[in-house]
Amino acid sequence: MLRLIWKVSLWLFVLLLLMQFWYLGHVLWWQSYDPASTAFMETGLARLQEKNPEAALRHHWVDYPRISMNLKRAVVAAEDSRFLEHEGFDWDGMDAAMHKNLKKGRIVAGGSTISQQLAKNLFLSASKNPFRKLQEAVITVMIERIWSKRRILEVYLNVIEWGNGIYGAESASRRYFRCSAASLGSGQAALLAAMIPNPRYYQSHRSARGLLRRQGIIAARMGMVSVPR
Repeated sequence: MLRLIWKVSLWLFVLLLLMQFWYLGHVLWWQSYDPASTAFMETGLARLQEKNPEAALRHHWVDYPRISMNLKRAVVAAEDSRFLEHEGFDWDGMDAAMHKNLKKGRIVAGGSTISQQLAKNLFLSASKNPFRKLQEAVITVMIERIWSKRRILEVYLNVIEWGNGIYGAESASRRYFRCSAASLGSGQAALLAAMIPNPRYYQSHRSARGLLRRQGIIAARMGMVSVPR
């Protein structure tokens, strides 16, 4: 019996190790080549095709220089103000989020960095189980060690969800403002950044009081953050 347990444990370890090499291989490849799809995109497409088998995602990649500096600043101000300072994990931010959640008695704030969110979007699911969070941390370390901060932000802005079936800054800009990602003004950028926590809801509730309040806060903070050049 003990021998069987040992063999099963060994095989599980080997499979887990192979999985990490699979993630690492993709991270290495995507350092130079742009991902055509992500785990979140595949989930989003499956959700759309449940209602319409012919549905397709709106996603158009644009390189970093073709994304407005306003949007870069707005997203960093909204999601990860210490983006250039940390190595993947904002411990102060996580501690502050934990205390805020305990005070409210429910989850009202998250402490995930842009790098952590990107790891989840690229490879994982929205599940909050401990194994998924651990795997997210491992992938975050890979991304931070291999990619530059500029590359991390470039990929993030090109793959995150901005509405039902809408992914990336270019598709979001054209959907909501009929302009390119390069042409976004500060107010437009702040609104897009404010949508990130709940994009499918805000897609049809763009006058929601909470969204507009968050837009104003982000707009006020945009000049206080630094982003990769």
